[in-house]
Amino acid sequence: MSYQNWLNYLTSAEKNSMISGRLRKVLYKFPDGQQMAEDYNLDTGVVLRRAWRKCKQLMGQPEWEIELGEEPRQLNWSGNTTNGAGGGDAANTPDDDFMLRESNTAPLLTKRVTKKNIEWRIRNMPYPLNVYNVSASPEQHSIIVRTTNKKYYKVIPVPELDRCGTSPAQSNISVHHQFNTLIITYLKPPILCEMEAQVLLLLKDVETETDMDDLLKGLMAK
Repeated sequence: MSYQNWLNYLTSAEKNSMISGRLRKVLYKFPDGQQMAEDYNLDTGVVLRRAWRKCKQLMGQPEWEIELGEEPRQLNWSGNTTNGAGGGDAANTPDDDFMLRESNTAPLLTKRVTKKNIEWRIRNMPYPLNVYNVSASPEQHSIIVRTTNKKYYKVIPVPELDRCGTSPAQSNISVHHQFNTLIITYLKPPILCEMEAQVLLLLKDVETETDMDDLLKGLMAK
């Protein structure tokens, strides 16, 4: 098990970083044409949002795909700073609105992380807890959610585990249900916590600018 390939990939990227309120926003531009945008909580160092933009298409820019975030929303990146690896490009930053339109009754899956856990919430799930079966699938590198009444089936990838070369384990999964929401909690293995710490050390050396609008608002409020 190793996360070195993931660290090497992050190291290879051109990185722009800025502070906005209590968030640190980081934009990665990789040599293969992909881009990744992350929002970090400055108080905890935890990633609140992560989105990917795949390689450029012939007709316009591809859409941003959300990997992590409590709810789909605009990333609101406005930085055009540069650092080490090259110049920024405001026109290519994740300023697109990727609000998803969901049915009020359709199951809605969201994901967040804490220092110790990965958590998924599936809203609009009215069945009692004993109807759900949540299982780790090492073969598919995923967590599979199904219901005994055959009303719902979902394969949930866990890219964080792939990046550190490990597979999901049933013993790390806990499940509970409240307010029509199925909550799946996965205890992070030590190697994933170690990898996340190494990523933070990598970002420590990335030059970061402050969002002047937020700074001025803070000063005026005092």
